[in-house]
Amino acid sequence: MRRILLMLAVLILSACTIGKDYQRPDVEKPNVWRFEEKEAKAVANTAWWEQFQDPVLNDLIRIALAENKDLLIAAAKVEEYMGRYGATRADQFPQASVKGTGERMRITENGYSPIPSGISPVYNNYQVALNASWEIDLWGKYRRASEAARADLLSTEEGRRSVILTLVTSVAGGYVNLLNLDQQLDIARSTVKTREESLNLFKLRFEGGVISELELSQVKSEYQEARAYIPQLEKAIAQQENALSILLGRNPGPILRGRIMDQLTLPAIPEGLPSDLLERRPDIRQAEQNLIAANAQIGVAKAAYFPSISLTGFFGTASTDLSNLFRDSSKVWNWGGSVNLPIFTAGRTRGQVKAAESVRQQSLFQYQQSIQTAFREVEDALVDQLKSREKLDAQMHQVSALRTYKDLALIRYENGYSSYLEVLDAERNLFSIELAYVQTRGTQFQALVNLYKAMGGGWITATDKKRQAADGKK
Repeated sequence: MRRILLMLAVLILSACTIGKDYQRPDVEKPNVWRFEEKEAKAVANTAWWEQFQDPVLNDLIRIALAENKDLLIAAAKVEEYMGRYGATRADQFPQASVKGTGERMRITENGYSPIPSGISPVYNNYQVALNASWEIDLWGKYRRASEAARADLLSTEEGRRSVILTLVTSVAGGYVNLLNLDQQLDIARSTVKTREESLNLFKLRFEGGVISELELSQVKSEYQEARAYIPQLEKAIAQQENALSILLGRNPGPILRGRIMDQLTLPAIPEGLPSDLLERRPDIRQAEQNLIAANAQIGVAKAAYFPSISLTGFFGTASTDLSNLFRDSSKVWNWGGSVNLPIFTAGRTRGQVKAAESVRQQSLFQYQQSIQTAFREVEDALVDQLKSREKLDAQMHQVSALRTYKDLALIRYENGYSSYLEVLDAERNLFSIELAYVQTRGTQFQALVNLYKAMGGGWITATDKKRQAADGKK
């Protein structure tokens, strides 16, 4: 009966857990977005990049999800922390091992205790033993450590999901930017071709004495200015292709195109409340898991103030003759327990607790900061796409007006009502606004990509499942 009561007391004590249980901190969050979008749709949980309706982009994202090195590293890191969690959790349970030894030895015949006559100084020693030990988790030190290890594991998993989010949006954004640069290059080449034709015509006129060298020099200047854009854009295209290649897990090289920029379909604007970000953004969930781990580590540190109780046991056989090793007369065993009560640690435990509490405070601030950053990123993307749309509309009308201005300037010049400076001015302005219009259109697409990234959503989980299913078929 006494043993039963003792076991019950141990179990009751082992239910104690030092440290406070985690509770999600209150976070100040807006009820609505500052720049709400009336046309928003519930598309945040779908494969939103498919709305571009470009099969090449879909294929590039599929390749990136399978081959990107950052994602492979993140997946391997999850496996690492899964192993760490298993190793940490094992400390809560009794540990047992079997050990067998066999040795042949000789003792000195000239020692303090002489060897009796007829006894050989050379003998064998064989042992087989089962060792067991268990430190009873009275104060929850190992349970808190397991809680922290589990949170670390979940944090690395959310980190992997963050890599998926960043990877998909980077590939989509990089591909859109590539098509945008292609379109700018087409405009530059078309402008160069037009100005080259004008230059050749003006050379003939100059040689015929119709125009002055001043007018010819002005036409040459505009031609060379347009030419200067081409290598600049070609360099940007090559660098963008190289960046995309690395995202695809490849060496730098060319990237296949599907549709041109004007053929892409603009994705719908995703809807969602500010409060949704706490559950939809993997970086926020990762920050919260880091906070949970830091909170649990305080309990681990505080447990050092209290005594620890360990139970040990040993059972086996030992004999100098291998044939007698498993006889009853060869049995050996012992069992016991130990109590370790800290009395003086020179402030070590207090320092460890203080450090753990400080880490928790840092994790709390990082969690709050990640939420505020998420709110800002969504607001930035919302206002970016809204204002880009307004700017695009204004630039579209400006392009139309400058084309009319160029045509009229050319008519006035040919009829002798103005100098060619007016035509050059119109062409220069039209070239600049055509490039600006294409750039703004790219900015509008990029703003929507950024909005999907900022809002997160179930598309990350759906994409991950598709990737895992594809890996399973290999």
